[in-house]
Amino acid sequence: MKDIEIIYKNEFGISFQWESKREKVQVVFKDTGFLLSLEEIKSFQKNVLQVEAEQCCQNCEYSRSCRSFLLKTPSPKIDLAVSLNELDQINELLGATIFKLETKAYVANSFN
Repeated sequence: MKDIEIIYKNEFGISFQWESKREKVQVVFKDTGFLLSLEEIKSFQKNVLQVEAEQCCQNCEYSRSCRSFLLKTPSPKIDLAVSLNELDQINELLGATIFKLETKAYVANSFN
């Protein structure tokens, strides 16, 4: 694990940068990895927020855990079936990753 720098991790996934590929971020969850730019991560998070705004089946007792939502990924041919609980975790992972990357860039640029 010396080849990576962890950006953020939660119970659901992890984001990190490879030492040799600093321009992209590896985001891994649900046994799936995405190698993304910051802009792609932001776009992916927008997809998460759009799906979270959708309504679940009425009177469903499993509304938080039912995988009834299709999440569009940055890969145009891949959508993921996810639950609201999973969407919350993905949103946290992507949001924290964006925050940390932008904070790091701001600090680096502040001293130039």
